[in-house]
Amino acid sequence: MVKVIIQIPCWNEERSLPVTFAALPRTIPGVDVVETLVIDDGSTDRTVEVARSLGVDHVVRLVTHQGLARAFERGVLECLRRGADIVVNTDADNQYAADDIPRLVAPILSGEADYVIGDRSVEELPHFSWIKKKLQRVGSAVVRMASRTDIPDTTSGFRALSRRAVLQLSVHSGYTYTHETLIQAGRKDIPVASVKVGVNPVLRPSRLFRSIPRYVLRSASTIFRIYLIYDGFRAFALLALLCALLAAAALGLWLTAPAGLPAGLAAALPWAAGAGALLAVQLLLFALLADLLAVTRRLQEESLAHLRELALREAGAPRARTPGEPAA
Repeated sequence: MVKVIIQIPCWNEERSLPVTFAALPRTIPGVDVVETLVIDDGSTDRTVEVARSLGVDHVVRLVTHQGLARAFERGVLECLRRGADIVVNTDADNQYAADDIPRLVAPILSGEADYVIGDRSVEELPHFSWIKKKLQRVGSAVVRMASRTDIPDTTSGFRALSRRAVLQLSVHSGYTYTHETLIQAGRKDIPVASVKVGVNPVLRPSRLFRSIPRYVLRSASTIFRIYLIYDGFRAFALLALLCALLAAAALGLWLTAPAGLPAGLAAALPWAAGAGALLAVQLLLFALLADLLAVTRRLQEESLAHLRELALREAGAPRARTPGEPAA
């Protein structure tokens, strides 16, 4: 039996949730059971009451508002605890066309991927401003490089994850899960795919994209931090190489100083070369330390995935199936 749970993170969504819920499919080809789960992220309105009145199968309440990333992570883990083989995440503002959920889960059912992201074709969205489209393009390009994937729409929240993918992914950011989980998936060799999806008319303004500078700064910070976590050795090693080259250039210029070189500059060159060499050595040590920490973190994450699987088995949830494996 294959079970899909569609989760909806909510924060004060009493008006938009009924529209979103009404559009969700009740059956999906190749799926035996379809359930819904709402994660209430500390709402102060009637979101929980509305969800229950609509007939949502499961409601998880966070006592305080913890942000989209925390709500997403709590939701996917709760879905696993309730026996989901596939978790679908969609937004409560009805941004994504729910009719495309079968297309979203199809690559997981066929065994082609463990993590599927809906591509909104951002360049064609009429409600996205020119600057927002360009920022999305640049940001997606950066995430593709950091994650070593070819996903065109890296900020899309319309996603499907297999049980195996959920067990291996962790969210450290408190802002958004989209960049972080994709970078993790790429670095952990989790099969990732993308499918074209439709979008619906806007019900309310985005709460993540309140201002362009704030969005850029927070997204850039998240991408940079996650990149350092998973590829710190390369980052520090490249900086060490750059400093070593600059030190060598300064030393070479001092040794072959032309007659017309100012005395002050000539005196400063050996100091610059020494400082550059010292900084290069320090950065190389940072690179080695980052590599050791990466190994430790990888072992810890593998242990965490194993512990999650054991906890699910003890709770009575069925074991994780390999994508494409026939249901028991």
